[in-house]
Amino acid sequence: MDETAFPHGKRVEFGRRRVAPRVCIIDSKPYIRTFLAETFEDLGFISTQHADAADMTPVLGEITPDLVLLAIAGGDTNAEDVLKTLATTAFRGNVILLGAPDSPALVELQRLGKRSGLPMLPALTTPFRTKELAEKLAGLLPVTTTRSMPVDLVDALDNNWLELHYQPLVDPRSLTVCAGEGVIRVHHPTWGVALPDRYVGCENDPHFGALSDFVLARAMSDWRYFAADNRPIEISVALPAAVLDDPDLVDRARHCLPDHPAFRRLVVAIDGTGLVGDLARVQRIARKLSRHNIGISLGNMDVAWPSLAAFDSFPLVEIKVSRAFVHGSAGDRLKRAACATMLDFCRRLGVRAVAAGVDTGADLAAMREAGFDLVQGALFGKPMKARKFARTLRTLERTLPS
Repeated sequence: MDETAFPHGKRVEFGRRRVAPRVCIIDSKPYIRTFLAETFEDLGFISTQHADAADMTPVLGEITPDLVLLAIAGGDTNAEDVLKTLATTAFRGNVILLGAPDSPALVELQRLGKRSGLPMLPALTTPFRTKELAEKLAGLLPVTTTRSMPVDLVDALDNNWLELHYQPLVDPRSLTVCAGEGVIRVHHPTWGVALPDRYVGCENDPHFGALSDFVLARAMSDWRYFAADNRPIEISVALPAAVLDDPDLVDRARHCLPDHPAFRRLVVAIDGTGLVGDLARVQRIARKLSRHNIGISLGNMDVAWPSLAAFDSFPLVEIKVSRAFVHGSAGDRLKRAACATMLDFCRRLGVRAVAAGVDTGADLAAMREAGFDLVQGALFGKPMKARKFARTLRTLERTLPS
């Protein structure tokens, strides 16, 4: 294990993995910096944002970016000062300029960077596609790995590394975004964004209470943000099944719920794989939660769903059919038949049916024809930060395939 020093004198121990590359983004306009930071973070970078050379200089003394992106479209970033600062500090990372095509300033600054001994990548012109950017940065992109790299949950909570990212849930007929599913991510200062299997330990972890408190509080805070933007959509949050063993969950959750006329309910999404043998307890908990505008969604019930048939009623909000049955169903008759069977079961139980793993227009058409209530998948976007999700809500419905 490697040890890495962090601020406030705290030392945290982590698993071994290749660190994420760092990019320093320089542009005078905050909204452009935010857009560029999100684009680079989607590629696996850790980003810092700066308005000009003076703002960037202190950071160069603390970290060594792998890349500096200098946007010159606005014309007021003092681009020459940035390049001179990088040269005088013997910067050995890469520099990439972003500007309008056929811009004389872009050509001259590219020459200035080379004359100053800076390693200049080919310039990026606006507008650009993420694929084009990824091709230019192929040598810097992080290497994916399947090695287990656990992040201690206590450290993630103490250092404010936890985030909620949201993925759209879409009505397949109207193509409107009806809900957002919040999933936990760790924004690690060295590794970048870590997925849940990188930090969630066993289900007996005593810190799951603090984790659930964070998720509930952040989700409801984000709901208020969406509502203020005139999009008070339903939010579901994915939590480990262990939270159902917490006797104080209901009381803590109800205090987080907004006192707002547009708020309908919060949905807690639980992996149902390990709950099949104890569905009676889940039924009792779900009924108790429903009295406080909190619903339960069960996922991964594809094989075990007949166990629910023993109940005359079950106070669930929805059952989610997993990607294993949905993805590629457009060209697989057996998958479509399985989806239809589970959909019929949802109808008899009176719960909403959600198809996960809709990654193509063909799968969307298949799930729409089958009659699913909601769909989600890469076709509509992967999980994203709350502010980006809010912007996506404004544009997604106009760009989805019909």
